[in-house]
This record gives sequence, C-alpha cells and structure tokens, in this order.
Amino acid sequence: MMTYRVLLVCMGNICRSPTAEGVLRRYIVNQGLGDKVEVDSAGTHGYHVGEAPDSRTQRAARARGYNLSQLRARKVAPQDLDYFDLILAMDKSNLDNLRRMATPEQRERIALFMDYARNFDDEEVPDPYYGLGHGFDLVLDMVEDASEGLVDHFRKVTGR
Repeated sequence: MMTYRVLLVCMGNICRSPTAEGVLRRYIVNQGLGDKVEVDSAGTHGYHVGEAPDSRTQRAARARGYNLSQLRARKVAPQDLDYFDLILAMDKSNLDNLRRMATPEQRERIALFMDYARNFDDEEVPDPYYGLGHGFDLVLDMVEDASEGLVDHFRKVTGR
C-alpha cells in the first residue's frame, strides 16, 4: 500500500490543527506507522500563512513533550482536496468551508477530527485563541484522545 495521507484543518492553522499535527505525528511514529502515514495541517483562512503556531499553543504542547516550533501555517489549497486521503476539520464551520471547496467525490474524504475520539463526546475541538490559557490544555486532551482513535484507523487502512 502507498502512503496514507491525512490533513488536519482549523481556521488559521496556528492553534488546533498544528497541535493535532504534532500529536498525531508522535502517535504514528510510536506505533511504527511513520513510513505509512503522512500528516499535514492547514487553515481554511490565510490570516497567518508562514507563521509558527501561537506561542500559547507551543507552550502547552511543550509541557507535554511536543515540539511544534518547526511548523508553519498554510492555507488549504485546492490540490489538497485531491492529494489527501482523509481531511479532518476541527469544527463544523471549517467542515462546511472544506465541503464548499470540494467536489462530491472529494467530500467523501472530509470529516470531523473528533469523529475518531474515544472518550470525548464533543463533535468540535473548541478554538482556544480568544480564551484563557486552560483552553490550550483542553485542546491537547481532545487531540490526544482522537489521535488514539485515528491510529487504530490507520492500522486498518495500512494493514499494520
């Protein structure tokens, strides 16, 4: 099987989706799937293109051993909708934005990130950008939970 490719999407690509990218990459490598699964992140809006993740995001991630400092924000490009096998939005607003960009065939690969969560019932990862600091830890809790479910999904689709 070829590499399975997943894109994680929020609005600006500086809080939720880079957190998910960093966490999911670690989970994939730890499960021996690093050569089978490619992970990237992007935003539906181009407000922060080229910027590193929000400093509060990086601080919260670093406290759990994730280094996001090398990541840079980018905007979802039309070719992403063809390239990625699975495109996961952090919330319904970004899910709707992605579906509007997509063809009917591409829409079948677009879902909510939290669909893969095991312990959280929430459908959306809340945007911590305008909130207090604890929101970044909640994002990490939710992302770690859904990443475990995603690793199981990757094992099935890659046959590992």
